[in-house]
Order: sequence, then structure tokens, then C-alpha cells
Amino acid sequence: MNFEIKGKDQNSKARAGVITTDHGKIETPIFMPVGTVASVKGVHQTELKKDINADIILGNTYHLYLRPKTPILEQAGGLHKFMNWDRPILTDSGGYQVYSLSDNRKIKEEGVKFKSHIDGSTHFFSPEFSMEIQRSIGADIIMAFDECTPYPCDYNYAKNSMHMTHRWLDRCVNWLDENPEKYSFKQAFFPIVQGSTYKDLRKQSAEYIANAGAEGNAIGGLSVGEPAEEMYEMTEIVCDILPYDKPRYLMGVGTPINILENIALGVDMFDCVMPTRNARNGMLFTAHGTINIKNKKWENDFSPIDEMAITEVDTYYSKAYLRHLFAAKEYLGKQIATIHNLGFYLWLVREARKHILAGDFTVWKNKMVKQMDKRL
Repeated sequence: MNFEIKGKDQNSKARAGVITTDHGKIETPIFMPVGTVASVKGVHQTELKKDINADIILGNTYHLYLRPKTPILEQAGGLHKFMNWDRPILTDSGGYQVYSLSDNRKIKEEGVKFKSHIDGSTHFFSPEFSMEIQRSIGADIIMAFDECTPYPCDYNYAKNSMHMTHRWLDRCVNWLDENPEKYSFKQAFFPIVQGSTYKDLRKQSAEYIANAGAEGNAIGGLSVGEPAEEMYEMTEIVCDILPYDKPRYLMGVGTPINILENIALGVDMFDCVMPTRNARNGMLFTAHGTINIKNKKWENDFSPIDEMAITEVDTYYSKAYLRHLFAAKEYLGKQIATIHNLGFYLWLVREARKHILAGDFTVWKNKMVKQMDKRL
């Protein structure tokens, strides 16, 4: 993997770059649609390419391990071939899912024992096993196994967890050094900064992760309930320490406003289930604010879903029609809303890139934040 910075903003820490993988180029800043179980919910791969034009999508190690299971993925030749996606893929390590299964898991130094959310069966993830699964999945970018701490989090717990995450990182690196790729392309490896919302821990963790010398770095443990101001403060601390010439990935973030503010702090990569999950509940993101398409006010509004025509569905269907689909509980409504939201998120980061290269990102960003912070 290679990362090249093409331009930077003069009034913030925002930068525009290009990540090159064996499955193609990724222009940054970038938003990555979440394809948890080899599928971005409600969207065909052809639509991901044509309408949304996603450079990269995510797969989920925990979910793919449970189904379809790694032997099936290996027989298919890896996740790319299994789901017929020839662009880059990133997989998380399963650490966040372990965090979300707090009632059904036990964390020890060796790894994490947990129960499947599908059938209650017991499984064990170690750093080494997470790497082994991600080798079988075959993503272009794979993540270190870590513990994502909750918010709020006791200082001593956050400190001990952070140090364990660092020890787990070393075990991941050792396993990868001893085990080659399974497929005919290279996988890049990103370690993850932890430390909850404690400045000294975030600094320690960022320094440890920076010293690992990986091809890119991630920031985890944020967007777990903390105020946005604390998220931005931790992100700024970490970005000031992580290598400038490596891509920075802020995991699980977030709202369109969160994304723009974190781009300004030096983040290059984002993912979040918000655009797809909110779409399925009838919430649309636009450049002028959010729309609850279920509201009666849209019942006889025959204007396009979005006048900006970011995706084909934006002008093909009206707000009234989309509201009708939700009222009638038609699956098509969720699909249309999902395509719109993902298209908007990709449009937003690409506009950010244009303005970084043009030199007026900060002015544009401040205007967009005000516009988007409204309910229409």
C-alpha cells in the first residue's frame, strides 16, 4: 500500500491524498460504506459502483467468521470474489463487536471468549486468530485486535486496557511476520490508538502506535457516547502524534458534521453505520439539513428527494413517493433512502477534497456545518 499527500489546507490540518492498493486507488478524505456481512444493506454492488461510486467498503471480521465462515470465503478465493467486488476492502478486527457484546463476553490477556449472537455458541478470539481470520477474508487493509473501552470509562481500566491493546498489537505483528498472505495481493495493516478520553493515555497510545511503523494508523474508542467536543480533542491530540505521511482512520465516525470537523483535524478515513441505519428509519442527510421522510409534511411534496441530484434516485423519485413507500412499509423505500444517504456521504468527502485542493476548505466547512445542523 502507498499513500501520497496531494494537497493540504492552509487554515486547518486537513489534507487530500491518494491511497494505492492492489485493488485500486482511494482518494482521501474518504467515507467507507459498512458492508458487515459481505453486503452493504439494501444496496447492490453495481449501485455501490455506479450511483454511490464507493472507492472502498468495509467487511466485519466477527460477523464473517460466524457466517458464511472462513472456509467458505477461502473456497471462493476471498471476500472480493465471494461478493463480486473488485475495489478495495477494509476489515475491522472484531474488537468493536467484542465491546458491543458486553453481556456475552469475557476478556483476558490471552484474548476474548464470547457467545455468538446467532445461536449462543461459544468462541474465542485471540490477536493471532483475528489475524488468521482476516488473512482468510483477504481484505486490502486489516486491523489490529484491540479492546474498545466504553464511555464513561474508569481511568485505571482505560490504562490497563490500553496497555493490553498494545501487547495484543505486538502479537498481531509477530503473527503477520510469520504467516504470508493467502491470495495474490498484499494486505496493509493498521494498529489502533486507544486510551478513552484521557489526554495522557491518548498521547501514550499514539506514540506506541506511531512507533510500530505500520502502513497506516487508526483511532478507536471514540464515537461511543462521549460529547463531540471530547472526540475532537482526543482526535487532535492523536493526529498531532501519528506520522504525517501515513493515512489516519477514525473508526466508527460519524455524522456529516463530525466527519468535516475531523477532516479539519487531519483524519483521512471514516466509516459509520449511520447513513445506512438512519436511512432504513427514514432519516435523510442533505447539504441543507436532515429530513424525516416519514413526516406528514412530505405527503404531497412532489419535488425531487434532493435537488442537488447527487445520485440517480434523488431526481428519479419525489419526497411524496418516498414517504409513501415508508408508510406502506415497502422495502424499496429503505433501499432508495440508503442509496441517497451513502451518495451524500461520498459527495461530502469528495467536496471536502476539492476545497482542500482549492485552498478554501475551512470557509466551506464552516458554511456546511451551519447548513447541515438543521432539521427540515
